[in-house]
Amino acid sequence: MKRTEYADQLHGKKYNCCQSVVMSFADQFEDDEKTLFKVSEGFGLGMGGMQSICGALAGAAIVAGLKNSDGDLDDPKSKGATTKLTKQMLEEFEKRCGAIVCKDLKGVETKKVLCSCPDCIRTGVELVEEILGIGDEM
Repeated sequence: MKRTEYADQLHGKKYNCCQSVVMSFADQFEDDEKTLFKVSEGFGLGMGGMQSICGALAGAAIVAGLKNSDGDLDDPKSKGATTKLTKQMLEEFEKRCGAIVCKDLKGVETKKVLCSCPDCIRTGVELVEEILGIGDEM
């Protein structure tokens, strides 16, 4: 199954946008699924009511950390590289979707939807695949 399809199924099961992206890559990491689900829960709906970054984009950033971090608690060295990957995903997400803030994507003030939740999720998954090099098949 393609990860974009799986993420869409998860969203249909009431996972938020962030959880849908993160959980579609859960097979790539040693962290248990319940922990990944819990960690990504607070990043849905534009972090607190559509006011901030899209949950799907936040999910892609979480996956970047899971994939790229050296996990060195005493002397972390991977922050810069992970931030660079996240910035690259953010810039590409904005190009493809027209914005990065949830309320802007959903047209709360303009009444013009730039990108639906399913399309944002699909874009988040695709960016992880393309920029982080994780395959699209599960």
